[in-house]
Amino acid sequence: SMVSLPDFNLNKREEIRDKNYINRVTKGVYELGSVFKTFTIASALNEDVIELETEFLDLPKRITCAGKPIREYDEKIPTDLTTEQILIRSGNIGSVRVAQKIGIEKFKNFLENIGILNKIEFDIQEIGTPIPFNWGKCKLATSSFGHGITTTPLQLAKGYAIISNGGYYIKPTIIKKNIKKKELNKRILKEGISQKINQVLRKVVTTKEGTANFANILGYEVGGKTGTAQKSVNGIYTKNKINTFVAVFPASKPKFVLVVLLDEPKLNKDYVYHYKDGSGWKQKGTPFNTSGWTSVEIAGKIIEKIGPIL
Repeated sequence: SMVSLPDFNLNKREEIRDKNYINRVTKGVYELGSVFKTFTIASALNEDVIELETEFLDLPKRITCAGKPIREYDEKIPTDLTTEQILIRSGNIGSVRVAQKIGIEKFKNFLENIGILNKIEFDIQEIGTPIPFNWGKCKLATSSFGHGITTTPLQLAKGYAIISNGGYYIKPTIIKKNIKKKELNKRILKEGISQKINQVLRKVVTTKEGTANFANILGYEVGGKTGTAQKSVNGIYTKNKINTFVAVFPASKPKFVLVVLLDEPKLNKDYVYHYKDGSGWKQKGTPFNTSGWTSVEIAGKIIEKIGPIL
């Protein structure tokens, strides 16, 4: 199922020139930020170069590559983190260190295998092409946390489906009779990797350190990963954001992936937030223009409504 807004009247056969009216799910090509960290960790686990308990000590808050800075988005993030904590707390520098253990060729091959890097085959023709680039040490570093690398929301959903479904390849389709049982497809991840990743994605939603607490809908075991990325215009990063959340549920035996992407969301001083865990906590106004306060909130509301139907 795909929804792309703003939309237009399909019955009016006018020529549509406004880029806002593309199908963003299939045609929109974005830098998606920290949702890529899940791919980095999954790749490293699959290559047996780390475990979830592997410690990364004395991580700096800032490093440079080719003279350009790479920083933590949260200055309060600890300098000592396990692999699991890097994903839960969305550490940029930790993700870079994990990717360096994988290496360029193996990481590139992993992203190709899960269908992130190249143009996807799909049931409709309105398909975007991820922007090609030359791999190098700096591109490995930035790709590890989802910057300097692009893909479509459809391909993002495909990647998360593969990583969470036991590691089996899938081909997305909107035609029900074309759906194949995943077990009939080739395995991309080793056995047990999905289970490890899904447990961490669940903690991103349930723990205080996680960035997706507003998606913790009772009864649905939601896991997921947030991504907040600066939007690039003509090669220059702006203050406008792309806020993305990928939900996987139920985390113990995933059946659904839900991607919510907001293109240039704005703060809202009147919106009232409620925690969904029964604690009664609420807050008026959006304090930060990040995925955790925007896309996650929407995903939680969708799961609340669609969960009983599914």
